[in-house]
Amino acid sequence: MTRRHASAVDPCGVAHAVGVLGDPWSLLVLRDVAGGRTRFDQLVAETGISRKVLAQRLDALVSDGVLERRAYSDRPPRHEYVLTALGRGALPVLAALQEFGDTWLLGDGSPDAGAATDSNEVTRVSGLVGQAIPRLHALDPVTDEPFTVVYCYPGNAFPGADEIPGGIGCTFESCTYRDRLGEFADLGASVVGVSTQRPGEQAAFAAANRIRFPLLSDADLELTTALRLPTFRAGGTTRLKRQTFVVDRDRVVRATLFPIPDVTGSVEEALGLVRALGRG
Repeated sequence: MTRRHASAVDPCGVAHAVGVLGDPWSLLVLRDVAGGRTRFDQLVAETGISRKVLAQRLDALVSDGVLERRAYSDRPPRHEYVLTALGRGALPVLAALQEFGDTWLLGDGSPDAGAATDSNEVTRVSGLVGQAIPRLHALDPVTDEPFTVVYCYPGNAFPGADEIPGGIGCTFESCTYRDRLGEFADLGASVVGVSTQRPGEQAAFAAANRIRFPLLSDADLELTTALRLPTFRAGGTTRLKRQTFVVDRDRVVRATLFPIPDVTGSVEEALGLVRALGRG
């Protein structure tokens, strides 16, 4: 494995990280591979990068151990590129860059669990419709039911929740899904909650509140970076903004809800989306 460093003796981790990830094209390639676009032509189409430059960046990322090249066709020879453990370790860097851009460059710098209806984040979430959720290393929010309602939430009783717009209501949201779980089941839909809280915290909350559906931890930000989900920073943690999407058993996102100003209303809206999709 060859790694490019600013200096072989420089003790600064930032300098060494920039040597591997500092090129803008490399970051965009990493972003798109994390999102499931693992083949050369897919990356050309998504990034707009020239084929020559893309080949150079892929070779460098493979050499640095960020990506692994895997053959998917012998005749003609074709390869796809997948994240290594080192590559997955870089996902929080992507999430931080996106959050910085959304919060400070496209926003006013204030943390918010929601978003303005005309924001870049709303456009990005609505653009998930028709996209497939890639297979992830640590978690899978898609069930075998005809539909899965995946609701993302910041966290239960996290520090500073009452000071952040939209921060309060995570417990109420989960308990409302709990109380209406049978209605979703009658429509052929399962429910999955996702936050960046640690599994132990989620398990304690589920036990205390009799939650009978999965609460998944995206603490490593795999799902967050794969779908480019909006986040904010609170209590020293990157947290998912409150958002919901409906996925079919083929892993395709069929509908989204974001922003969510009313947690009770969002559960009713999710039921409505599943009903409409079932009739379709």
